[in-house]
Amino acid sequence: MSETDGFLAEAIALAFDNVEQGGRPFGAVVVKDGAILARAVNRMQADNDPTAHAELLALRAAGKALGSPRLDGLAVYASGQPCPMCLAAMRMSGIKDIAFAYSNEEAEPFGLSTAAHAAELSKPLGQQSGVSIRHCPPKTGDGRHLYQAWQARAGSKP
Repeated sequence: MSETDGFLAEAIALAFDNVEQGGRPFGAVVVKDGAILARAVNRMQADNDPTAHAELLALRAAGKALGSPRLDGLAVYASGQPCPMCLAAMRMSGIKDIAFAYSNEEAEPFGLSTAAHAAELSKPLGQQSGVSIRHCPPKTGDGRHLYQAWQARAGSKP
């Protein structure tokens, strides 16, 4: 069994355990230097939290363990194909190695595929259906800019 197979087996085992507890069939592990740093399962129903996906909870646990929101050099192994929200979080945190066991195609017959969401999100904002997304620039009049204030406070450069 390869290292990838072992980490995917752990994510799948977490998902099966979650199903036994009445949760959704998703588990994820975050790996650093060949060892599991964080584990999580989907807790959407348990926590009444639409963002409590296994991958996001595992990323949060990894960030806490490392004391950083940057997760460069880490890998995520998930039981199912990550949704667009989870993929975005992984990419924004610096994760570049992502593996999953069950695809959206395999999830579709069970109502668990996120492929339609991914397709919709790939469209320009004004062309996405079922939601109203508008850019409404602030009208503060005081000349202050939120991002400039952050940059000045944090000393960050674009």
